[in-house]
Amino acid sequence: MVQAMRASSLLGLVAISLMLSGCLVKAAADVVTAPVRIGARAVDLATTSQSEADQNRGREIRQREEQLGKLERDYRKQTEECEEGDRSACRDANETYAEMQELMRYIPAEPDDN
Repeated sequence: MVQAMRASSLLGLVAISLMLSGCLVKAAADVVTAPVRIGARAVDLATTSQSEADQNRGREIRQREEQLGKLERDYRKQTEECEEGDRSACRDANETYAEMQELMRYIPAEPDDN
């Protein structure tokens, strides 16, 4: 009876030690591979894929086009007021026109359908 209890205790200890050694090996592997995983994650965060760059470029162009549309509306209104004799509207129209010209330099031209 005592030998049976010792045998089962010994068997239990062997099983526990095997499980713990597996855990220790996994923990050691995690520690060893952690710098590689962290480095790969940092590189991934630091780089921009081509599709992300294209999306960002498209967003910038849309924002400039929206700004240009707003400036065109302002310019049209200022020009009308200028034609009615409002001198400050004439100055504002000139400034708005210059701003529109500057902004248009950064909006790509549409391709011809020819």
